[in-house]
Amino acid sequence: MSAEDLERYETDMELALYREYRDVVGLFSHVVETERRFYLANEVDVQVRTGGGETWFEVTMADAWVWDVYRPARFIKKARVITFKDVNVEELAKSDLQIPDGGSPFGK
Repeated sequence: MSAEDLERYETDMELALYREYRDVVGLFSHVVETERRFYLANEVDVQVRTGGGETWFEVTMADAWVWDVYRPARFIKKARVITFKDVNVEELAKSDLQIPDGGSPFGK
């Protein structure tokens, strides 16, 4: 496999991951960013821990999806992440677009 083939493969994988993200983002209520990963989750708890002169964050998530191109299964029932870096948690806004009951928003 050439370097160009490898680059094309990685680009295709990233595009597929983005499309999956776009398809599932509406299923989740929170975005969680750590220094290593990006998650979507419906339950998030962040606890600040200290010990031995250090401070770290313990992030517990349930019903989550992880942005990781190399994982074959990105949906996670429960996850616990320990990090010494910043953690960003945001609540996602619900879309204003509502599809009416009984069909397409574009008419018949």
